[in-house]
Amino acid sequence: MSALPFDIAAASVQGREHARAGRNNQDALCIRASEHGLVAVVADGCGSQPCSELGAQLGVRRLVQAAQQRLAEGERVDAASFLPGLREDLLCLLGELRGELGREALADFLFTVVGAVVTPAKTLIFSAGDGVWALNGEVHPLGPFPGNAPPYLAYALMRGDDVPLSTQALIPTEDVHALLLGTDGVADLERLASARIPEKDEPVGPLSRLWTEDRYFTNPDALRRRLALLNRESVRADFDARRVVRTPGLLPDDTTLVVLRRRMGRA
Repeated sequence: MSALPFDIAAASVQGREHARAGRNNQDALCIRASEHGLVAVVADGCGSQPCSELGAQLGVRRLVQAAQQRLAEGERVDAASFLPGLREDLLCLLGELRGELGREALADFLFTVVGAVVTPAKTLIFSAGDGVWALNGEVHPLGPFPGNAPPYLAYALMRGDDVPLSTQALIPTEDVHALLLGTDGVADLERLASARIPEKDEPVGPLSRLWTEDRYFTNPDALRRRLALLNRESVRADFDARRVVRTPGLLPDDTTLVVLRRRMGRA
């Protein structure tokens, strides 16, 4: 395991509209720590494809594995070859699957990516497509893109597009105090700060609660429970009007995030 001084919280919830349409949660996340560092990646499968969660799940696992392998081999995250190498590692896997499953299977391998590689010296934040990342309280949305059509890495195999893994930040790890990686559903969550939680007389609150409140790091299920609470449909009886009032969950899209917070008293 990594000796890096960070606590981690992570969770994913199916979006309200996906549930209505009978679609699965098409997001994915993967986190892996080793003596060489910590790698975390979230992905959002293309909503118009019926099984894009398959590509998202494969994608996050391959990127995390490949990053850890490169760290173990001594490659630095600030090397010019690091992100292009990760991209090629992923595309090699997708290319092999295309050979086995046929070209039409590539449509299920369309997903966006937001990730981080944290080593004792440097922290690299990267992305391809839309999503959200936040560093030390400063939130950075990625997208939206024209026509709600983000660039997907698999477009390199489908139509020859040169979609890179792009660096969003490269900073000394000692300067990282709180880091969030999220799919584009987190952008909806950020806009809900003043909204009321279904069946509760309290606001959702700012996104910063996710890295400032201890409960998300002391209880491994607290973050998932929070997202589930926000997206639970409220049903109540209005006896005066003699009707049932339904209030939908607050998160229309699948919402997935990873939060890292520096442990108190650790350098």
